[in-house]
Amino acid sequence: MSENSRPSGVPEYGPHQVNPEWPPPPAHTPAAPAHRRQRGPAKLLVAVAIVAAAVGGTTAYGVQELTGGTSAGVTASSAAGTDVVPASLKGTVAGVAKAVSPSIVEIKAASSSGSATGSGVIVTEDGEVVTNNHVVAGASQIQVRTNDGKSYSARVVGTDNSKDLALIKLEDASGLKAATLGDSDGVRVGDQVVAIGSPEGLTGTVTSGIVSALDRDVTVSTDESQGQQQQRGGGWPFEFGGQEFNGDTGGSTTTYKAIQTDASLNPGNSGGALIDMNGDIIGINSAMYAPSGAESSTAGSVGLGFAIPVNTLKADLPDLRAGAGG
Repeated sequence: MSENSRPSGVPEYGPHQVNPEWPPPPAHTPAAPAHRRQRGPAKLLVAVAIVAAAVGGTTAYGVQELTGGTSAGVTASSAAGTDVVPASLKGTVAGVAKAVSPSIVEIKAASSSGSATGSGVIVTEDGEVVTNNHVVAGASQIQVRTNDGKSYSARVVGTDNSKDLALIKLEDASGLKAATLGDSDGVRVGDQVVAIGSPEGLTGTVTSGIVSALDRDVTVSTDESQGQQQQRGGGWPFEFGGQEFNGDTGGSTTTYKAIQTDASLNPGNSGGALIDMNGDIIGINSAMYAPSGAESSTAGSVGLGFAIPVNTLKADLPDLRAGAGG
């Protein structure tokens, strides 16, 4: 079409430009559909997100990897879907320590018979802390120090000596970093683990090892008077395989299934965390063989420690929060 044949009012377009209004569409051309089918990466991510909502944490974690970020609203409670450890440090002891140490506390419990030092795991931002019953049993005063050096008074909320678990509450605490409770049913022998606690009062001590065995029958004392043995040259007394360790367990005992680990544990680690490499808590450290006297000069790190599976804790938390005792 020549310039003279162009209708008045129609702008001139260069050779690589398109006039969206010229020529006008034929009268018989069907109207464009109201909705276009979505194509490309956006459609793929929408589809993946729908699947994630259907099958849970594992696929949701896949969405995070695809999008390079975190998936809003996804709360990880198992090793498959956690995002506790920074991506650049995943699978490393340093990464686990960096992510979880702020959730581990030191506990000093005083009673009429002396004092005991143990560890605990923060489970709520306002100061609920899980520990071993034997750490706080019979305590008249409890002081807790967090990873950043702050100190709090605490009170016992509930105890369960049949599982050697207790829940305490820090006074006037807020904004604390709660740990992520994992799934101990998914733990396998040979899995790498990290332990964090306050052995001998050394707050925030990190050790590592593997899961040595599962479902070990560990017997511990439920006698409150035994609790102070940690401060008298030995660890919390327990029985395993028909033998007594760290002294006499006494006549009042309970037996539970435990995770065995070779991560180095010492007196004061009781109530601290056993953690998988994703940063999830898989157990509460409760018993360890701690040679004393002549034995200790040659034994070194024995690598014989036990933890209460975190699923046992999760099942017990409602009763502990309700003020269970005994």
